[in-house]
Amino acid sequence: MMHKIIQVAGIIDKEEAKMLMDLGVEYLGFPLRLPVNKEDLTEEEAVEVIKEIHSPHKAVLITYLDDADDIIAFCDKLNVKVVQLHGKIEVDQLKKLKSLRPDIEVIKSLVVSGDNLSELERTVSTLSQWIDMYITDTFDPATGAEGATGKTHDWNISRRLIELSPKPVIIAGGLNPSNVKAAILATKPAGVDVHTGIEGKNGRKDWDLTKSFLREAAYGFNLNEEMQ
Repeated sequence: MMHKIIQVAGIIDKEEAKMLMDLGVEYLGFPLRLPVNKEDLTEEEAVEVIKEIHSPHKAVLITYLDDADDIIAFCDKLNVKVVQLHGKIEVDQLKKLKSLRPDIEVIKSLVVSGDNLSELERTVSTLSQWIDMYITDTFDPATGAEGATGKTHDWNISRRLIELSPKPVIIAGGLNPSNVKAAILATKPAGVDVHTGIEGKNGRKDWDLTKSFLREAAYGFNLNEEMQ
């Protein structure tokens, strides 16, 4: 079955969350407790925004936490059931997380940094049993950021990981309305993620850019289906 997941990361407030849900965005991402990038809102503000997110939409905690107990405690504080683990995490912590809380959906990032394909392939082969989904993203050597860089990476690497992975893979990293269709056609992912690529000059998600992104992504997914 072809997945068509859309995730928008970096939700700022209730108004932005409502706009994205109205447009049909499924996963709304909240990057928190980050080592590099500045958070878009406080943890307390995130709790209030997440209260407004209702099924079929899902709030996603995006974090670099690597301890199972800390991850569970933070998910419970925010009342989220989806967590995107953006940093390195040991297998034993993933096993613990899944055994204690099988109800938490785990997305693991695969951050493309130059030609680190073999390292990412090892991650997929080692962790897939305890992962529900992967997300590829782009490392920015200038800032040390591993996401929200606005930069693309070699889509051939994402395509290889998508072909290899037994679990669905979302592609992220520098996607915007002008390149998301090409990215989907090049990699055949389960979904796409966007953060800065649909923001206006004021730093907020823009209605027109978001609508255009969703339209172009739908074109890409539909073309992939037709080619299968």
